[in-house]
Amino acid sequence: MNTGSNGHGGILRIVSANLWNGAADPAAFAELVEALQADVVAVQELTEAQATALADVMPHGMLEPSDDYLGMGIALRRPGAVRRLRLPYRDARLAELQLDGNGAGEMAVEVINVHLQAPHSPTLRCFLNRRGQLRGLERHLDAHPERRRVVIGDLNSTPLWPVYRRLSSRLIDAAVAAAEQNSHRPQPTWGPWPGAPRMLRIDHALIQGLAVQDFRVVPVVGGDHSAIIVDLALPDATS
Repeated sequence: MNTGSNGHGGILRIVSANLWNGAADPAAFAELVEALQADVVAVQELTEAQATALADVMPHGMLEPSDDYLGMGIALRRPGAVRRLRLPYRDARLAELQLDGNGAGEMAVEVINVHLQAPHSPTLRCFLNRRGQLRGLERHLDAHPERRRVVIGDLNSTPLWPVYRRLSSRLIDAAVAAAEQNSHRPQPTWGPWPGAPRMLRIDHALIQGLAVQDFRVVPVVGGDHSAIIVDLALPDATS
């Protein structure tokens, strides 16, 4: 994947959105992705119509729609390998990208799309699923600590929750890094219905080995989550 050919220069642009199990407008989301000229799109709660529309503008990757809130996938503008990372309840999806660095030659970047089980059902199974998903993700991170990577998606965790604190102790929160650069606060990403004010920041991009260029939150037509867009600067030859 040569990011230099899409107009961003040495920038990798990743979009992530929870599509509310089909409620987010498929065509409008595809138009948003195309307008953003995304390199990678991570989606959660993906259904068939949404997958079809997204594949029309992002023809590579792996999309696995479902109508039971388990649909997920990673769409790519250019060819790249995508596979499942086995986790309890809902697998993550992992893209292995070979990118042309900014004068640094080809480099590997790993993008992990994660959707943790929501905590609002206070049952033992819910607790065990969330704990199992977190531990499985941590095992993967520990097994390959040197990789350039992005963990992105709906973590169903605000910055006050233990899941976020544990992951952000290992990785850099792109929203916080961009906010510090631009002297503003990170924006919330979820509201109780489409068009409602966003109330909670539960969608995150956590990075390692890449520099944050920009981070934005934009509405998704028909969705209860906003999309997050992160621009990551690829290292140059001196990095």
